[in-house]
Amino acid sequence: MTDSAIRHIEFGDGTPIILIHGYTVDHHVLLPLEPAFADRPGWRRLYPDLPGHGTSPRLPGTASAAALADAVFEWIETEVGERPFAVLGQSLGGQLARAVSARFGKQVLGSALLVPVVRWGADRTLPETTVVERDDDLPDRLPAADRELFGAVMARHTKRSWELFEQYVLPGWRAHDPAAAAELEADFLLPHWPEHQAPEHHGRHLLITTRQDALVGWRDQLALLDHYPRMAATVLDGAGHNPQVECAETVRGLFGAWLDELPRPADE
Repeated sequence: MTDSAIRHIEFGDGTPIILIHGYTVDHHVLLPLEPAFADRPGWRRLYPDLPGHGTSPRLPGTASAAALADAVFEWIETEVGERPFAVLGQSLGGQLARAVSARFGKQVLGSALLVPVVRWGADRTLPETTVVERDDDLPDRLPAADRELFGAVMARHTKRSWELFEQYVLPGWRAHDPAAAAELEADFLLPHWPEHQAPEHHGRHLLITTRQDALVGWRDQLALLDHYPRMAATVLDGAGHNPQVECAETVRGLFGAWLDELPRPADE
C-alpha cells in the first residue's frame, strides 16, 4: 500500500487539520465547513477521499473499516509526519477519526466528531424517521434514483435542502465504488472501540449529533463522553445525517469555537 491509495485536496497552510468524510460520499460533503477558516488563518486543511470514494481508488483486497483505518494512518504519516494535527470526521469518518486519535495519541490536538458511527446494524439506538419541514410537491420533482438517499440523510425536504444535497452530497454518491461499498457495509465497524485500545485522550474534543439522524442516531454517541475528559457535546434539533449541510451556520459556529480552543504548536 502507498500514499497514492488516498487522493486529497487541501487549502491554506500552517497546522494540519484532516477532515474525513463518511460512507459513499466524498470530501464535498465537508466543504460547508470551509467558511469557518475565513478569519482563522494558519490551518492547512486536508480533505481526503477515502479509498473507493470520490477520486480515490479502492484498496486491494476486501474493503473493511479496519483496512480503511490502516490506509488513513499511512496517509497521515506521509502527509503530516510528526507534526501535531487536528482531525474531524463525519459518520464513518467519525469512527476513523476516533481511531486516528487512539493511534497518534498526543500528536492529535483534538477531534471533532459529526454524527460519528459508534454502533451499527441492529445494535444501533435509532430515533424514528422524522421530516421536520416539507415541500409537499418536492418528491415528485426529484430524480427517482436520488429520492431515497435524499429522504434518508436529510430531515428537511425542501427545495433549498435539495439544492444543498445536490451540491455537497450527490457528487460523492455518484463517484463511489458500489462493489467496495457493499464489502465495507458488511464489515463496517472496527474490531474494537478505538477508545478501548488507548489511554484517555486529553485534547479538546467536540461531538455533534442530531435528534433526527435515523442512520446512526444520537444516544449511542453520548457514551463517548466517558472516554474524552475534555469533550463538549451538542445534540442538534432539525437536521438529519448531514448537519454541516442542513444547518451549516450552527455547525460552523460550534466547529469554530472548537478550533479556537485547540492548543496550537506555536502556543505550546
